[in-house]
Amino acid sequence: MAGRGPQGRAERRSAGELESEVLAALWATEQALTPAEIQAEIDGDLAYNTVHTILKRLYDKGLVLRDVDGRRGAYRPAKNAAELTAAAMHEALDRGPDPIATLQQFVSGLSPEEEQVLRDLLGGRRFAGGGGA
Repeated sequence: MAGRGPQGRAERRSAGELESEVLAALWATEQALTPAEIQAEIDGDLAYNTVHTILKRLYDKGLVLRDVDGRRGAYRPAKNAAELTAAAMHEALDRGPDPIATLQQFVSGLSPEEEQVLRDLLGGRRFAGGGGA
């Protein structure tokens, strides 16, 4: 939900923040949601047109799929949260001049638990976490 600024006015959320909220609402359910259902889920004060615009942006980026049922459209995520995050990580590695150095920096910031999971994955072991190999 948007906070209040120094003059008491509601602060605007960035498009990226709104996209994240919409995706979170979609990931929280197994069914496709209409813009009105998403609007109610994330913030009843958010304009329907704003929700619809965010959904169109996400659709254009390939992040949501639109199910058409008559004239009513409902949306569902194209990827789950783990798949989307992994794709972003791959894109970040592809953009940088030195992916090995980037991986070294990334791994050095892992928690001991995350590091162990990574070691298990690289060792070919399956683990009982979210979205396994």
